[in-house]
Amino acid sequence: MGYGFGGFLVVVGLVLALAVQDRVEAVDLTMVGWIMTAVGVVLLLLTALTLGRRGRARTATTTTHPDGSQSVRESRTDM
Repeated sequence: MGYGFGGFLVVVGLVLALAVQDRVEAVDLTMVGWIMTAVGVVLLLLTALTLGRRGRARTATTTTHPDGSQSVRESRTDM
């Protein structure tokens, strides 16, 4: 979903919560706006967390020596 959809939800939610004065029967537009804003903020945070982790790769290489012993070499690459 990304930053775009999260930002869209925040903007539309704040417009509904703070600027719309219309009344719809059985629907509280102010509450719908605050819920959309909260969901948008959560999406923005989750996107930031997942994209921050995506840039790292870890590899492990196991080498078996002629005497039967093994050694493991780990490396981390930042992309």
